[in-house]
Amino acid sequence: MPAVHIRPAAVRDIPRIGELLVQVCNVHAAGRPDIFIADHRKYNNEELRFLINQTETAPILVATNESDEVVGYAFCQIQDHPATDNTRHRPTLYLDDLCVDQNARGQHIGTRLYEAVKTLARERACQCITLNVWACNPSAEAFYQHLGLKPLKTYLEEILPRDEA
Repeated sequence: MPAVHIRPAAVRDIPRIGELLVQVCNVHAAGRPDIFIADHRKYNNEELRFLINQTETAPILVATNESDEVVGYAFCQIQDHPATDNTRHRPTLYLDDLCVDQNARGQHIGTRLYEAVKTLARERACQCITLNVWACNPSAEAFYQHLGLKPLKTYLEEILPRDEA
């Protein structure tokens, strides 16, 4: 297994993170072209620059190879869900996005990234890690279930027919 290092993202990583964001978007666009636009990405360079500096509330971890090239990332959000009349206080690490370069998959980089996310969650006193998986990405769902995650709730939709005028 090649050497992989996990570290906080830096501004110098923005171009490579941008390439990986396109890979993720393309997976989603292949499954849901009605929602996602192929060859686009979730965050532009300015947004990435801002997020990289939000280490307390939105830390980003990167996995790098021996040459310090980014081969994966994990976008995290620290969320504090206060108690309500019917729910308990629940500090949470929301895993907004995790990606491993399509050419580096099968090397346990995603598992290493997720383990680093779990460590971060514990350090931030989070009670749980949550994330969303698109139904059009069954390999991601299988990956997370292999790591031990279980469904929390199901988000359903009905696509309404468009009126033809």
